[in-house]
Amino acid sequence: MAGHSKWANIQHRKGRQDEKRGKIWTRIIREIMVAARQGGGDLNANPRLRLAVDKAKAANMPADNIKRNIDKATGNLEGVTYEEIRYEGYGIGGAAIIVDTMTDNRVRTVAEVRHAFSKYGGNMGTEGSVAFQFKNVGQLIFAPGTSEDQVMEVALEAGAEDVIADEEGAIEVLTAPADFEAVKNALQAAGLVPEVAEVTMRAENTVELAGDDAARMQKLLDMIEELDDVQNVFHNAAF
Repeated sequence: MAGHSKWANIQHRKGRQDEKRGKIWTRIIREIMVAARQGGGDLNANPRLRLAVDKAKAANMPADNIKRNIDKATGNLEGVTYEEIRYEGYGIGGAAIIVDTMTDNRVRTVAEVRHAFSKYGGNMGTEGSVAFQFKNVGQLIFAPGTSEDQVMEVALEAGAEDVIADEEGAIEVLTAPADFEAVKNALQAAGLVPEVAEVTMRAENTVELAGDDAARMQKLLDMIEELDDVQNVFHNAAF
């Protein structure tokens, strides 16, 4: 099944995330705390917390840090209370942007997000203005050179919804969010290790940007991502 190229975009995004490694721990800690507060500290009974702990381990976070933040969130230790707020808006060329935040001060957060949008050529939208252009899915992406037949066989057997190969040979597996863990575990058990594995907001269509517009869009995304309260930024721009 053919799809447009995502591989270059993914490599680009991974590179930029690696540059921001210091912020990644902060974001993971918030995710652990919110997941544990909502669903309890038992990993076996809390899939969202399991995914957050997997991310923490992948980012080489010490087990003590992980446990301490779960304890804080479940009331065993004193901690801060975060709430999750989603903002939506438009970037360069009308590209859609979703900004997921976790904050202990929503007045500060909305002001910072709005300022980043307006300063760098975008504008905030209302709730629901762009979210319909995305789908909440589990997404696993395998590097070019991975056997498409093997990925497809294992993934579909484990409950994946679709398997898409792009022209560069990267393979994308899509699942319902609830099936993500089972599909990921089945693929890893078969020796298939993805480059990217996450539950995400995946754009249904992309807006192609080049040259100056691409540079301006990247600047806008960077400024939003650098805000302390921002957890995730999803967009439909292709550079």
